[in-house]
Amino acid sequence: MRILLSNDDGYFAPGLAALAEALAPLGEITVVAPERDRSGASNSLTLDRPLMISKAHNGFHFVNGTPTDCVHMAVTGFLDFEPDVVVSGINSGSNMGDDTLYSGTVAAATEGYLLGIPSIAMSLVGKEFAHYATAARVAHDLVKRLHASPFGAPVLLNVNVPDMAFESLAGIEVTRLGRRHKAQPVVAGKNPRGETVYWVGPAGAAREAGPGTDFHALERGAVSVTPLQVDLTHARQIPLVSKWIVA
Repeated sequence: MRILLSNDDGYFAPGLAALAEALAPLGEITVVAPERDRSGASNSLTLDRPLMISKAHNGFHFVNGTPTDCVHMAVTGFLDFEPDVVVSGINSGSNMGDDTLYSGTVAAATEGYLLGIPSIAMSLVGKEFAHYATAARVAHDLVKRLHASPFGAPVLLNVNVPDMAFESLAGIEVTRLGRRHKAQPVVAGKNPRGETVYWVGPAGAAREAGPGTDFHALERGAVSVTPLQVDLTHARQIPLVSKWIVA
């Protein structure tokens, strides 16, 4: 089995190292990840400059670009084979609900999916990030299951794992994305020159977090597995917009 790993926290991130170690028994591991933290990069591609791929002392490859760049370059030219699966992570923090629109972790997996490869985004949900091994073990089990029982079509799974010992997990739930409240306001400050600068504020609290959502699963201490799609068409509004256009 040929496994391509990437992330958005950078090639030096502990979650990526834990993922590579856990998946190594399942097959050939190739890592192509950003050279620095690119959290929040979403699905951006770098089109205004050339990119370079370098190799770190541990054998990981890193790119001076986005998570999407990493997977795109790896699959469409850098590698001389097509991976059997793309796994992105392990992200240091959740990617639930509206977070998936901004997440570089999810974006790397999405690029694999768009290129026809089954892909999984892995995130560790908590504050201390003490249990990367738990998320890595979950990833191992999912990739092993995917290899033994493939879907027969590309699949994109968004996986969030509570930051706790594996034995303490309350199982695995297949969920839908919840929703967050509006993001909190930007935080203003001053730089050394006295100029006003702004930091993006924290994400909003969970708004739709009932049973069946990713938020609810994590609140219960369970792993959340959400199948995602990329079709953004609001099909139910097509008749409404069609009527509005001709009015």
